[in-house]
Amino acid sequence: MAETYVPSGLTVQQWDDKYFREYLNQNWFKQFMGTGSSKMIQLQEDLTKKPGDSVTFTLVNKLSGTAKDANEALEGNEEAVDLRSFQVRVRAYDHAVKFKKFEAQKTAIDLRQAHRDVLMDWNMELDRDNIISALGSINGVAYASATDNQKDAWLVDNADRVLFGAAKSNNSANDHSASLLNVDTSADKLTPDAISLMKRMAKTASPKVRPIRAKSSIGSSDGYVLFAPTQMVRDLAANTAFAAANREARNRGMDNPLFTGADYVWENVYIYEIEDIPSLGAVGAGGAVVRPCYLCGAQAIGMAWAKRPETVEEMFDYKRAVGLGITQWYKIEKMRFGAGVSDTDDTKDHGVVTGYFAAAADA
Repeated sequence: MAETYVPSGLTVQQWDDKYFREYLNQNWFKQFMGTGSSKMIQLQEDLTKKPGDSVTFTLVNKLSGTAKDANEALEGNEEAVDLRSFQVRVRAYDHAVKFKKFEAQKTAIDLRQAHRDVLMDWNMELDRDNIISALGSINGVAYASATDNQKDAWLVDNADRVLFGAAKSNNSANDHSASLLNVDTSADKLTPDAISLMKRMAKTASPKVRPIRAKSSIGSSDGYVLFAPTQMVRDLAANTAFAAANREARNRGMDNPLFTGADYVWENVYIYEIEDIPSLGAVGAGGAVVRPCYLCGAQAIGMAWAKRPETVEEMFDYKRAVGLGITQWYKIEKMRFGAGVSDTDDTKDHGVVTGYFAAAADA
C-alpha cells in the first residue's frame, strides 16, 4: 500500500544557512573556491537574487597597445578593451532520504543527524564528480559522450594547452584519436619534466593560463594545481629526483595555502591525487592505457548558483516517518571564452592545460 502523505500541517524545518556553511567548510575543493577572478573555481550567485536560469561569467582581457610619447596624439589612438563572456545554464540537483521514527527509537545513534550527514556527503561527492567531469569535458560535452569530430574540433582550438605524453610533437595534426595512439608506456608516463612542460605551456599559451594567487601569513604566492589519477601519481612518485625535491619542499613550504592537502609539489605546481578521474581505456600505442590529468590556473572552473541548497524536513504517515530533502539549482562548467570575433568563436579552455599520459593499472 502506498504511503499516506499529510497534505497540510506539515512540520517544515529549514536549516539552509547552517547547512550551506557546513557544506562549504567541509568541501574538499573549498580552498580553490572564491568570487574573485584569481581563484581556480570562480563562484557566481547572481540568480539567487533575481529570476533566470543562466549565469554569465566575464573576462576582461589585458591591454596590448604601446605607450604614446608626449608629441603623439592619444585621441584617435585609443585601444578597445576586449570583453568576453561565458554563459552557464543551471539545473536542479535534488535528493532526499526518509526514516521511521520507531527505527530511531531502536538505535543508539541519532538517525536524523546520520541522515543529514549522508546528504552532506552525497552533496560533496556530487561536486567532486561534476568538477572532474567538467575538467575532462569537450566544449561542454562529457568526454565519454563526445564524438571524434567534436574532440578534433576542440583540439584545433586548444592545441596550445593540450599535451599527449612527454612531447608536444605527439599531437598528430590535431587528430585526437591519432594523437592518443602516440602515447606509449615507455616514454609517455607522467614525469617531473612533463609537469614542467605543462607549466610552460600554461605560461606561453595564447591567451595564457594565469596562475592561482593565494595569500598566507608569509605573503602572496602564485602557483598551479595539478589533478592526477592515482596510477599517474604512482609513476610520478617513483622518480628519485622528484621524491627528493618533495622532501625538501615539505620542510619549507607548508605555510603555502596551495600546499594544504597536496600530495606533492614540483616547481610551484601543487599535485593532488584524485582516484576518481576515469581512464580513457586502452587507446594508446600498443593498447597502452591512457589517463588524463589537469593543470589548473585561475578561472579554470565556473560554479554558478541560482539557488543555494534548500534543506527541508517533513513528517509523513501521521508523523511516524521523517523525510529530509535537499534542493539546489546550480551548474559546474569548465570556463571557455571565445578567441574569435564573438564569444562563441574558437572557444578555448580558459584555465586548464590537459595532459594525456600512459598509466597502467597495478599488476
